[in-house]
Amino acid sequence: MVFAPGEKPGPEQDEVKLQNASKQIVQTAILQAVQQVSQESQQKERRTNSSMSLQLERGKLTKKHEKK
Repeated sequence: MVFAPGEKPGPEQDEVKLQNASKQIVQTAILQAVQQVSQESQQKERRTNSSMSLQLERGKLTKKHEKK
């Protein structure tokens, strides 16, 4: 049997494949977690901005009514 340079035969090769698969799983999980946190932060920011805008609008309406 002929192996490519750097390729390990037998159980060692299987272990390397498992390690690589594990690394890929961890990287994918980290990426998904980062994306989720980012989305949640953006949603929270949008809610905060929307709430602030609504409060500002209410304040403007109140001030307009007070002037009259």
